[in-house]
Amino acid sequence: MSDIKQVTHVQNVRLSEDGKSVIIIDQTQLPNRVEYVKLHTAKEFYDAIYELKVRGAPAIGICAAYGIYCLAQQIEAKNFDDFYAEFVKQKNYLDSSRPTAVNLSWALERMHRVVLENRNLEIAEILELLGRECRAIHEEDMAMCRKISEYGLTLIKDGDGILTHCNAGPLATSRYGTALGPLFLGKEKGLDFHVFVDETRPLLQGARLTSYELVEAGIDATLICDNMASIVMKNGWVQACLVGCDRIAANGDVANKIGTSGVAVLANYYKIPFYVLGPTSTIDLNCKTGADIKIELRAPEEIKEKWFREPMAPKKVKCYNPAFDVTDHSLITAIVTEKGICRPPFEKSLAELFKK
Repeated sequence: MSDIKQVTHVQNVRLSEDGKSVIIIDQTQLPNRVEYVKLHTAKEFYDAIYELKVRGAPAIGICAAYGIYCLAQQIEAKNFDDFYAEFVKQKNYLDSSRPTAVNLSWALERMHRVVLENRNLEIAEILELLGRECRAIHEEDMAMCRKISEYGLTLIKDGDGILTHCNAGPLATSRYGTALGPLFLGKEKGLDFHVFVDETRPLLQGARLTSYELVEAGIDATLICDNMASIVMKNGWVQACLVGCDRIAANGDVANKIGTSGVAVLANYYKIPFYVLGPTSTIDLNCKTGADIKIELRAPEEIKEKWFREPMAPKKVKCYNPAFDVTDHSLITAIVTEKGICRPPFEKSLAELFKK
C-alpha cells in the first residue's frame, strides 16, 4: 500500500449523513471482504456489538454513543419523563450486549448525563446536544489514539520485534489504534518493526484483523498460532509485547482478550517488557482489582464450529469459552494512556492520571 493513511484513517464507525443511522465495517467478514452495514434499530445495534461486527473497546463505545443518539431520535414522547423512561430502557439494552468492555458503559453513561443535565430543555434541544456529544466522543478518540501512539513509540526502537495479541488497531478504535498505534506511527516516521501476530483463538482477531491491517500498511508481520508465542520469545525475536485492554482495575490488573495473561506470563519468564495500551476511559477506579471484573462467557460453538467446514470436536463435549482473561498487575511493565505512561505502583500512577 502506498498510503498508510488508508489504514490508519479507516472509517470503521460513522454516523450516516442524515444522522439517523450508523454505518460500520462488518469485521466478521474481514479479511476476505470489506462490507459495510447500516444500523438503525435497537436490535441491530445490540447484535452488531454482541456478534463482533463492531469490536474493540473504543470502537464499541463510539458505536454505542452514536447508536443511543439514533435511538433517541426515534422515541415518540411529548414530555421529558416519557422520553427519559424510553431512553434509559434503550441505554440499558445496549449496555447489556457486552459486560466486560468498560467503554461501552462509559460512552452510554456520558450520553445519559447529557439527558439528565438538560431535563429542563425541550426534547428537540436535548437531541441536538446528544448529537454533539456522540460526535465529541468520536473526535476525542481520534486525538486519544494519536497521543497513545506517540507515548507508546517512545518505548520501542527501530528494528524491534514486537508481539501482539488480539486486535487493537484502527479497526478497533477510530484512527491509529492503541496497541498497534505505535507501529503505524513508527512506519510513518520511517521506522521498521517485525511483528509477530498471535492468531487469537477462537475468533482469530489477530489472524483476520491485525495481520490484515499490518500487511495493508506495509509493516513486516508474521502470523503465529497462540501456542507459538513461547518459542519466538525464546529465540530472542521479541523485544516487547504490545496489547490493548477492555478494562483496567484501580490496582493495574487488566482485562483483555482471552490469552493475554498467558502472553504476560511468558514475557515475564523471558524478561521481555509487557506493555498495555489503552485510553483512560478503560480505567475503572471503582473496580478495585481484576477479581471484580465480570468476564463475558460466549457460545461453545465458537470453539467447536466457527471457521470450520465441519465441527472439530465431539458434539457432546463441554466447552469453556471466556471472552477475556485478567492479567495481574505484577506482570505489566507499564500502562500507556493518552495522558501519559503509568508504571508501578499502579494504584498511585493510575489515580494520578485523573488529577491532570
